[in-house]
Amino acid sequence: MTIEFAGAVAAALAVTSLVLVPFGAARVSGPLVSHPEASLLREAGWARSLLAWEYTRALATAVGLALAGSVGMLPIGLIAAVAPSLAARTVAARRREQRARQTVSLLQMVLAGLRSGASLTEALRLAVSAGQADASVPFAKAVRAFDLGAPLDVALREARAHASDRRVVLALDALSLCVAEQLPASRCGTLIASAVDRLVFEQRTADDVRARTSGLRVQILLLAALVPGLALYLAITVPGVADTLMTPIGRFVLVPLAATLEAGGVIASRRVVRDVT
Repeated sequence: MTIEFAGAVAAALAVTSLVLVPFGAARVSGPLVSHPEASLLREAGWARSLLAWEYTRALATAVGLALAGSVGMLPIGLIAAVAPSLAARTVAARRREQRARQTVSLLQMVLAGLRSGASLTEALRLAVSAGQADASVPFAKAVRAFDLGAPLDVALREARAHASDRRVVLALDALSLCVAEQLPASRCGTLIASAVDRLVFEQRTADDVRARTSGLRVQILLLAALVPGLALYLAITVPGVADTLMTPIGRFVLVPLAATLEAGGVIASRRVVRDVT
């Protein structure tokens, strides 16, 4: 199979999918089938439609395949096909970390409102209005549902069901427990203060471990770049290596296999470091 044939098949599949998407919109948006990256794009802040996202992926794949056809390297097309998803995951992880940090500040504002004599509802309302937009979304939804007549503890538990970060879930659990048990302001302050202390401790511990493992992450990237750099150096300096890599077995077997092993090693190493942090 030549690179031209592979590009033609990929382009035909992309065009067919784009043509059939409007006809299957009602089924895709139903409860049984959903876009696999819908929640990821929501966390990453993607403001356009899912169809626009698929157009972006198709464009990136087409550009990668065109570049792969010009240089004769199929892995370039594969990398371009997954590049949008990798970028979305990176942005979503960064925004998730920012929201978790902002949640601590929001709880601290709620605690300050309780200590100043305000009720829990008033303190939460003031914290939501003064907090960061990203971190205030689940709490703002709970306050909005409470304004529409729902019990505040039920609204907080409903917001908890849609929260993905464990630290946001902990904050919502603390607030809903205060409301459900009808705790006095002093007990609520103690409970929220303990939740804040735990979140701050976990955040500082994670920052310390992340700082200690930053050198390890740099070493992973350097080791990952060593093999492709060495292969490029040998391809430039040794004609036989370049000729071997440009043969069909080099382009469709050796290079894709090396790229797959390289990507698998980087992903496994980063997952180990992430689990530690």
